[in-house]
Amino acid sequence: MARRVGDAVIVYFGGTAYDGVAGTDRQLTDRLAALAPVLYVDPPISLATPLLRPHLAGSLDGPPLRRQARDLYRLIPRALPGAYRPGMHHVTAALVRRATRQAAGRLGRRVTAVVIATFDAGLLGAVPGARTVFYATDDLVAGAGLIGLPARRMEKARDRLLARADAVAAVSPRLRDDFRDRGRDAEMIPTGCAPEAYEGIDTAPWPPDLAGFGRDRPAAGFVGHINARIDMGVLEGVAAAGHPLLLVGPHDPAHEPARFRALTARPNVRWTGRKSFAELPPYLRAIKVGLTPYARSAFNDASFPIKTLEYLAAGRAVVATDLPSARWLRESDPEGAELIRTEAADGFVRAVGAELAAADPAGATGRRRRFAARHDWTHRARALARLLDIDREEVPAP
Repeated sequence: MARRVGDAVIVYFGGTAYDGVAGTDRQLTDRLAALAPVLYVDPPISLATPLLRPHLAGSLDGPPLRRQARDLYRLIPRALPGAYRPGMHHVTAALVRRATRQAAGRLGRRVTAVVIATFDAGLLGAVPGARTVFYATDDLVAGAGLIGLPARRMEKARDRLLARADAVAAVSPRLRDDFRDRGRDAEMIPTGCAPEAYEGIDTAPWPPDLAGFGRDRPAAGFVGHINARIDMGVLEGVAAAGHPLLLVGPHDPAHEPARFRALTARPNVRWTGRKSFAELPPYLRAIKVGLTPYARSAFNDASFPIKTLEYLAAGRAVVATDLPSARWLRESDPEGAELIRTEAADGFVRAVGAELAAADPAGATGRRRRFAARHDWTHRARALARLLDIDREEVPAP
């Protein structure tokens, strides 16, 4: 086990709120805190934030600095309304930098390392003298329209972060190669999974809101946000082929509302709405094949969807869009090509039908889970810890 770092702390500037979707930022910092104390800094919020994002209203209750676990602390910085408008974003970054230094002081900890997992170059120098790692978990230049920020601002921020960070990490092979082309080497730290969450999945109680769904015929399932990143045509094709289709996750009401209503109205389709990470195992029990049907775009090509590994951690077969990240999983591990089926949009539905009809070879479930365990979040946290120079000689390699 890695030695702890005395009174030191790692500051992790997350791109999402800690208590939001349990994605890369949340999963990674939970494991990183087992190696060294972590102060997780949420994106700043203002009194106006709940008007646009009601689910964040609870973040304004209670003190900005909170203890989440034994060596994990959370800071929810306060900002002025219009925090990311042109010009105001500089004020916001200054407020976050000050709040972070004050929080570390209140904890009685010295900050030795900083992770910036967002394209906010204003966070550079938040703690003078601390080793800073820029960790790109998405291509926010390509995705600027999705988050409502100017692409030119994202591009300038990315270039500043690449130039000034002490080290750079990228979540996907496409981002890693892009940074290399820009003259900066980057360590690839992909997303991971939580195999322990699916122990005992095959004996988990059947979800009451599924009733008899998936019991008489094997079902395909999609878990995640249904938004502009998802190829709606693939989901429609699976349903039109008559396969039982389970959709678990929220739908962006602005994305193809009429098509989505028609899809979920089909008798062989069941949509559960949003479920927390802790609620997922019984729903994954109800499917045989997990779907990662991403539309091809510059933003998606630079991503590394978590759901592919989560399906495998649950012992389920996978059909995924042929993204660079899926190809990397297939090629970087001897069993990847056998366990992950990648397809272009025109072959996706046929592949799903073939996987649903196929009998699982003996031991297939165990092989999928062992594969996923080699890519779990603990491995990813150790890689990040080494990049941060946290007990480099004592943090075990993946």
